[in-house]
Amino acid sequence: MSLFLDGANDAARSSARYGRDALTTMNLIEARLVSDARLSDRTVVRPHPLLVTVRSDRLFAVLAPGSLWDRGREVLRPFAHKLASGEAMLVLVGSPAVSDVAGALNRGLGALCSPDPSADELYVAIHNVCELLESKARAEARGKWLNRYRYELGELIEIAKAITTERELDKLLSLILEKSRFITGADAGSIYVVEGDDPDPLRRTLRFKLSQNDSVPFDAREFTLPVSPRSMSGYVALHKRPINIADVYDLPAVSPYGFDRSFDAKIGYRTKSMLCMPLLSRKGEVIGVIQLINKKRAADRKLLSEEDVEDQVVPFDARSEELVGTLGSQAGIALENAVLYTEIHHMLEGFVRASVEAIEQRDPTTSGHSRRVALLTVGLARALERDKAGPYRGVTWTKDDLRELEYASLLHDFGKIGVREQVLVKAKKLYPHELAIIRHRIEIASRSYEVEILERKLRLVQRGARADELAALDQELSARKAELEAAYTAIVAANEPSVLKGGDFARIEAIARETFTDFSGDVVPLLRAEEVACLSVARGSLTPAEIEEIRNHVVHTYQFLSQIPWGKQFRRVAVIAGSHHERLNGTGYPHRLRAEEIPLQSKMMSVSDIFDALTASDRPYKKAVPVDRALDILGFEVKDQHVDADLVRVFIEAKVWTVLEQPGAPHSALAASSR
Repeated sequence: MSLFLDGANDAARSSARYGRDALTTMNLIEARLVSDARLSDRTVVRPHPLLVTVRSDRLFAVLAPGSLWDRGREVLRPFAHKLASGEAMLVLVGSPAVSDVAGALNRGLGALCSPDPSADELYVAIHNVCELLESKARAEARGKWLNRYRYELGELIEIAKAITTERELDKLLSLILEKSRFITGADAGSIYVVEGDDPDPLRRTLRFKLSQNDSVPFDAREFTLPVSPRSMSGYVALHKRPINIADVYDLPAVSPYGFDRSFDAKIGYRTKSMLCMPLLSRKGEVIGVIQLINKKRAADRKLLSEEDVEDQVVPFDARSEELVGTLGSQAGIALENAVLYTEIHHMLEGFVRASVEAIEQRDPTTSGHSRRVALLTVGLARALERDKAGPYRGVTWTKDDLRELEYASLLHDFGKIGVREQVLVKAKKLYPHELAIIRHRIEIASRSYEVEILERKLRLVQRGARADELAALDQELSARKAELEAAYTAIVAANEPSVLKGGDFARIEAIARETFTDFSGDVVPLLRAEEVACLSVARGSLTPAEIEEIRNHVVHTYQFLSQIPWGKQFRRVAVIAGSHHERLNGTGYPHRLRAEEIPLQSKMMSVSDIFDALTASDRPYKKAVPVDRALDILGFEVKDQHVDADLVRVFIEAKVWTVLEQPGAPHSALAASSR
């Protein structure tokens, strides 16, 4: 059956089915509505012989006889969606025979009229229905606005969480720009950071940090421009207030700023609407500027042509400006925090570098050792993360963990600042001045013997001795001088920091038993007891007392680093650095910790420290050991339960030392480990 009937035929069929009275009533109703001046602003339409609609904008009332509800609801089917959605309401003329008012209300019934309603009754019914429809529309609009508000508020909260937890400046700037574009529907955008602290803002600069564009990819590089009213970003930075432009190609002639179209021409883009918002610090100072470009009707559409721009781009509305302003307040504080964090980080980095420089100036013989140990240790930590077989599988490090490890490694020898410099740089078993004293002593002994021989010669001459007797004394003097020179040569050889043979100890002891008479007449040994002790060192160049003094550098390191307020992130720097000479079997120093008491980071540093000490070519007391030999020695350290076997295995399998062999090895351990 057709829902919309035409002409007299339709009226006849409707009359036959629903009764002539119903048709007559609807004719009268139409006539009364059309003639009612109070409804002149409404449109009256007869879509069906038994239906009359009164339209006001997109809302309308549908009038129908009550009998239609009993046996002809299909006539209303074309209006079912409108009735259900609240765009239309039903006015029944005469009550239905079936008492189903509740059902009718659920299907859009708004009013009931008498079977023969007057013009006033019709007007009141239509007025009330339209008022109700408008109230419902306003309620729905408020509901949509409220939902949108809740959505935007939720997004702002999530954005606030994101930007307040990000501490890396570049990532934060990218996040701020991305979220600003998201909540406004901007196709593109840029962000600038104010540089300089001159009281006059005109003497500061804006650094273009990054740009984002959904439609046209391009390579954006950093550049600077002055804070000046001639540019839009400069104007915003100078006056601390946003600017909102509908079309940057159509700026007023009196505008203080302009727009350079050359960049658009270069990348094939059309900038139209723009919103620039300042980022303010807690003190109200501008520290950055967000520049949003081309607000789109549909976020997923790309602007690939002039037609796309004309069709999709709209001006940034007040709500967009309000949202970006709210975000800008949060972002400004987050940016200020990130800048402060970066400054603190750079200050800490500078302190660490200066401390390492102080160590190396104090002990030039180990220059570069601290940096190499840091590179090796962080490299080993990275390799340990990748290891899937050993007991350390599953170990992971945060960036702060690795930074903490890097700082501890760089400063692991800082305690040497508290060790006597002559001990730190001692290249031989005797200090240079001590060897010079021995040399002087032997020269005195030689002169003493020479004086003694001359005195004996004089006595022989006085007795009239023969020439051969005098020659014998000359030979005795020459032999004695040769013995003294041989003794000095043996002392010089013993002074080298190498492993001595057993006979060399006996030779030194024999020399120590020799004496001579000095110019004061006192009998003096060629070598003193403390000199013998130094020359008798079997390995290296340090005496046991000096070794203990060197070992105490770890205690000094811990004491010094413990006084620095590292904060929660790096709170274990002192413990890690102060435990790198501990051994798994408890024979290390300074606290003789057992394996389970030593931090994993310190165990890793021990491996790196030993490897670099062996392979370093700048040690005056030994030659550099080849890598293969150094790895063998690490194996011996494992057997002696000094270092961790699994850490050495990972160190060897990952060839961690190759980071030192790369040309232009980075100064940052983290930079090296991320290659």
